[in-house]
Amino acid sequence: MTSNFSNHSRVPGALGTSGAPSVPAAPAARTIAAIATPLGRGGVGIVRVSGPAARAVLAALFRASDPRFTEFAPRHLHHGALRHPHTREPLDEALAVLMPGPHSFTGEDVAEFHCHGGPAVLAGVLEAAYAAGAEPAAPGEFTRRAFLNGRMDLTRAEAVAELIAADTAEGAHLARAKLSGRLGERIRALRGRLEQLRAELCVAVDFPEDEVECLAPERFAQSVEEVLAGVGALLESYARSRCWRDGALAVLAGRVNAGKSSLLNALLGRNRAIVSAAPGTTRDFIEETLNLGGLPVRIVDTAGLRETCAVPEGPAGQGTPADGVELEGMRLGRELMDRADLVLLVADATRPVSGEDRALAHELGPGRVLVVANKTDLCAGPALPGGPEAALAAEGFEVAPVSARSGAGVDTLAARVRERLTGGRGEPDAGELVPNLRQSLALERAREELAALLGDIRAGVPYDLLGVRLEGACAVLAEITGEIAPQEVLDAVFDRFCIGK
Repeated sequence: MTSNFSNHSRVPGALGTSGAPSVPAAPAARTIAAIATPLGRGGVGIVRVSGPAARAVLAALFRASDPRFTEFAPRHLHHGALRHPHTREPLDEALAVLMPGPHSFTGEDVAEFHCHGGPAVLAGVLEAAYAAGAEPAAPGEFTRRAFLNGRMDLTRAEAVAELIAADTAEGAHLARAKLSGRLGERIRALRGRLEQLRAELCVAVDFPEDEVECLAPERFAQSVEEVLAGVGALLESYARSRCWRDGALAVLAGRVNAGKSSLLNALLGRNRAIVSAAPGTTRDFIEETLNLGGLPVRIVDTAGLRETCAVPEGPAGQGTPADGVELEGMRLGRELMDRADLVLLVADATRPVSGEDRALAHELGPGRVLVVANKTDLCAGPALPGGPEAALAAEGFEVAPVSARSGAGVDTLAARVRERLTGGRGEPDAGELVPNLRQSLALERAREELAALLGDIRAGVPYDLLGVRLEGACAVLAEITGEIAPQEVLDAVFDRFCIGK
């Protein structure tokens, strides 16, 4: 029987199984330009140009201040003046640099203008670059060209975006480990072992009666188990470090006037939310970011829960039912609670636990709820018997007593939030390889294929049928590094980049 295992086509310029670049793709016809530094004012701003006309754009705009200047020395900054190529209007005093391809970030000729960082200056230089023949760059187009021209694999390209987006030192460490190429190397090594098995499987299928060394089922299963263990280790690393890389979502929930907005302000250390004695002050959700010892946390203050029809009990002035706007705020808040990694259920320590608080706590469960007994500064003595500290603690929920007004217990609460979100695990090790969400989903698919393959080997399925699952696992791993990458995968990766990178 002849084998029918096809070779996968690879993306032009992507890295091969060995990690060496394959033949680069032909340079893109378009020459692109964009501002490469963040929007706003700064001391220095950079306009980047890449493509076959980069040298021409550079020459059209730049006039060197040194009279001895004759041509651009590669990778050297030259001082001079920038002028519009048609009107000759002065644009700025700047530094310019040429980085010839293929040894540039994109693999093409790249020019950069290092200007003063005012928005008007940068917009003028960018417009002049367009007038000289460049076109606007799409989001992530510079990095996409670097990938297509074999300068980096897809894991390194994604690491560029992750490093830019990192809010904490820990997130930057994780991105740098992947930017070095080590994750891609690990994936290619796993795929290389599977490709070797494919080659041996082809021999076993094509020459079943010849006197050649065949792939014994025991050795076949052992090799698959070893690759499966490598895939599993990367997935464990993702689960262990997800919150450190992607951040976590914590939602403040509970009855109106429990002090959620005051608690948000206390955690932030500044007045972000409006605080009022009137119920329903927070009618939408307010989102901020906390850095809890290196852990990035999105914390959201939601609209307070209360009766929507009947007038709730309470002092005068607290008896107005929720209106349509507030109801919509409560609905949005509930959606956020369903997505949250942790819900901080804020309850008034001076009052018995409300039915809404108790129902919400039990619906979400102790694993996702941390009860915050607020207003402890108003409690004259021990915890109220029917209050949150006593009642919900007795029902299996962790309770943290605080006073948002005085600040008592807020630091302890922040430490408990960090502990709950990380599961007690410390910061990731320096250099730890942690896949992102896209990569982890692909690894999960590869694990499923390999687990099914292992079951088929042990069940005695014929070798020619086993090759289908083996090929599928290889294809999924190649998708992670970009050696085989459908257009929609590339679009999903690079469309998330900012323009100019």
